[in-house]
Amino acid sequence: MSRLRALTEEYQTLAARLQQGGGAARVAKMHQQGKLAPRERVERLLDPGTPWLELGLLVAYDQYDGQSPGAGVITGIGVVEGREVVVVSNDATVKAGSWWPETIRKILRAQEVAMRQRVPIVYLVDSAGVNLPYQGGVFPGQYGAARIFYYNSIMRRYLHVPQISAVMGSCIAGGAYLPALSDVIFMVEGTSFMGLGGPNLVKGATGQTIDAETLGGARTHTEQSAVAHYRAATDADCLTQIREYVGRLPRVGGVTHQLRPSRPPSRPPTDLYDILPQDHRLSYDMRQVLGCLLDEGALDEFQPDAAREMLCGHSHIEGRPVAVIANQRGIIKGQSGERPRFGGIVYTGSAEKVAYFIETASRERLPILFVQDVSGFMVGPEAEHSGIIRAGARFVEAMATAVVPKIVLTVNHASGAGYYAMAGQGFDPDFIFSWPSGRMGVMEGEAAVMAVHGPEIDRAQRERREIAPEVKTSVESMRVDYEQQLDAKHAAARGFVDAILTPEETRDQLAFALRVSANYAGPHLGAFVLPPLHA
Repeated sequence: MSRLRALTEEYQTLAARLQQGGGAARVAKMHQQGKLAPRERVERLLDPGTPWLELGLLVAYDQYDGQSPGAGVITGIGVVEGREVVVVSNDATVKAGSWWPETIRKILRAQEVAMRQRVPIVYLVDSAGVNLPYQGGVFPGQYGAARIFYYNSIMRRYLHVPQISAVMGSCIAGGAYLPALSDVIFMVEGTSFMGLGGPNLVKGATGQTIDAETLGGARTHTEQSAVAHYRAATDADCLTQIREYVGRLPRVGGVTHQLRPSRPPSRPPTDLYDILPQDHRLSYDMRQVLGCLLDEGALDEFQPDAAREMLCGHSHIEGRPVAVIANQRGIIKGQSGERPRFGGIVYTGSAEKVAYFIETASRERLPILFVQDVSGFMVGPEAEHSGIIRAGARFVEAMATAVVPKIVLTVNHASGAGYYAMAGQGFDPDFIFSWPSGRMGVMEGEAAVMAVHGPEIDRAQRERREIAPEVKTSVESMRVDYEQQLDAKHAAARGFVDAILTPEETRDQLAFALRVSANYAGPHLGAFVLPPLHA
């Protein structure tokens, strides 16, 4: 079995488990209460047979003793009545949908996608509020829960991003501001509650005894307080009403590209399992990888004979135009009189080539796909004397300031400053994906071992003796730690990538990401760009 296939199967097993949320027993309990389960709600909301790009499925999976699958919230992008929509659905099967620190991060990321792409966002609310034992990571701070309400307000007042909230269970305390700051609120009779305090808190604070339905149920908020706007008899009825509401929203102008009929790639995606080598350090031909992703495998290369360790060119994915930047691997034959170059390394010439290509793509309003397998920038006297620092800075600046959508796919290494230049997460790419084979870190484990313990290892070799026992222990510990931290699942668990994609689904999801990002014609910079404000 190939390395990529083994890692993919391992990921698929984990993903299937996480998609079960809190388990069948808790789903059954929701059914007994007359509710749909969280993923059933999402499925009923979306158009059948249309794309669904889930964001952050693995977030926090390896924390809290496995008690927080998905951090208790489902986030992603789907299609409702033919238009792209961000969905945030609390998973009440996981600790009653309470908010963990990572729940906040997932909701904020989903909101940022809606803000940057100017697409509607639907909140399916069913949450017991803050998970109190972890409130220190939820309540305070610049990116605590308050940031959700800040984004609500910016979307509502300035960006005009439609926000639709459906209270389909509990919505307690500060969490009630999320629907209150939305454009419309739907509630479900008999199962919805929305209030700053529940009946128990009211009893303790005021001495009054009142039931939840009278205090903050669907009828109370649609007939008496007028906080909510629409009332539904069941979850299914509520989701139908939301679909009808989204269906009548107007579309605003996005980017209109010249689309072609979609053509299949030149190679099937299953070939990717054999193209990537068993050992991640070995070489392969990136053009073969692109052959499995691009329409007809065709790449109209930009400066194909210059700086061949970097591939730049124009292509289409399912008929959508895209500018492609990818790292070529292996030993690259140099020009006459030049030494061969190492693929996956960014040299001065390749940095200059890519910077120019990015600036041109940005002027042409073409989205950019970065296919990462990068080990870093070249070091040494020749590189330094050629001005690699300046060239690298130009590469980074061109990428960071490009006004077009940036989509990242990590297929293998994402190391060092090369990871930054290839649109690392810190530069706010619109979407950042990884294959299960992705490895994200400052450097590989062996390089780190030599950086820390190299002098002692060299000394032991010169003296023809074993390295000291404590050094040997430290070396082995570093190797284990690095292998664990470089794993794509580790990155996904911390939100460093939006999603892990299998090779078979990569092409379709890249095409969907291009479709989503075409909704907004303005600059794709940062979490959002404010329109001109008038006093």
